[in-house]
Amino acid sequence: MNMAKMHKAVQQYNRVGVSSSVEAASPHRLIDMLMSGALEKIAFAKGYMERGNIAEKGGHISWAISIVEGLRASLDLKTGGEIAQNLDDLYDYMTRRLARANVENNTDILDEVASLMGSVKNAWEQVPGEHVEPNLNQHNVNNDNHSQHKSL
Repeated sequence: MNMAKMHKAVQQYNRVGVSSSVEAASPHRLIDMLMSGALEKIAFAKGYMERGNIAEKGGHISWAISIVEGLRASLDLKTGGEIAQNLDDLYDYMTRRLARANVENNTDILDEVASLMGSVKNAWEQVPGEHVEPNLNQHNVNNDNHSQHKSL
């Protein structure tokens, strides 16, 4: 991912209240933090939805969508092959489902998306960050040292 996309992803995550640890995070850790942030925003949205707080629900779903779109934008479809394409399709699906959950006030859809993101995050956590070869993974993230990392 180029620096502009990386900056956008960092900005999206900073909006959910993450401290300067984002800037110091390895590319592998940054992807993990983004996934955690999306899960957190979905959980908050569900709580607000259940309590009837429409404004907060919508705001947190929007944050979750932004984070998922940041993950999607970080995919290197050219290098990542079928896995990257599958992740792109999954992130697109998650985004559409989050939008639908917002419109329909449907907590079941939020649970579905959280489950999907949780599965991707669990798989991601099985990939040791320091052992990831840049050309074997699908997320392409540049950190301040311009090192590349691609997920799953």
